Amino acid sequence: MADKLTLNQILHLSDEQLSQTKIRLNTYNGETDPLDEFKRDPQILLSWNFYNTTIKNYNNTKYSIGLVDMKHGHWLLFTVAEITRDLNLLGGVGYEYRELQEHKSLFGRLIVKYKNSVRKMVRNAKDFINELEVLELLPNEFTGENFSGYDNVKLSYNQLKTALERNQTYINAFRNQKAVYLITDTKNGKLYVGSATSDNSLLLSRWRTYIDNGHGGNIAFLEIVANASMGFDYIKRNFQYSILENYNQKISDEFILSRERYWKEVLKSIEFGYNKNR
Repeated sequence: MADKLTLNQILHLSDEQLSQTKIRLNTYNGETDPLDEFKRDPQILLSWNFYNTTIKNYNNTKYSIGLVDMKHGHWLLFTVAEITRDLNLLGGVGYEYRELQEHKSLFGRLIVKYKNSVRKMVRNAKDFINELEVLELLPNEFTGENFSGYDNVKLSYNQLKTALERNQTYINAFRNQKAVYLITDTKNGKLYVGSATSDNSLLLSRWRTYIDNGHGGNIAFLEIVANASMGFDYIKRNFQYSILENYNQKISDEFILSRERYWKEVLKSIEFGYNKNR
């Protein structure tokens, strides 16, 4: 059996560098999953990595290695950076930094295995870097799970936004597709049945309108967005998007619309949901 390959066998940090390096394990903070933030925009997670709470996380530190929790003991490397200035700030991003370009090709691609058993999330690298075992190098930057079939689509607003902006497997799957879809308000259980046809530029374009403004022209959703106590944020927090039926673009729009009407009747989305017409 081959010896395990460790993170520093890839990074080649010297003993002197390691003595000045801390590793930050970015995990769920009680409100937000940092991996979701990375999938949306890797730059967001850099703010996490260099954030101070009530202590200075990188006091007397020159380098930072940022890992984000992928669950089940797997961690994604997303930065190796030199700290160039201490901003002496608590309760915010406390440092200026410069990412090390020699490691840039690994960011968002290198996955390591490590079972964390301590609560401290910012730790001296020399204490445990050799416990970080290289598990996989992805061919491309991680953007979330790849598309696994129309029957398996069940995405929150943020997941859908990431899929439509950064995940090419979803973009390709939705681009030339007609569909009858379901939007679920997970807070109150109300349903909305919609359709993607040639008239509204197929599924990819149709769902992008929901991402852009939350309502996609739907009257009930417009009311939510315009409601001062709810607004677009309500949709971002509570809406879920799934597919009831999918078809290739050769299927007539009339047939798609007939299936949309069928599902409105089955799910009673006019009587009890967000659909306003038959």
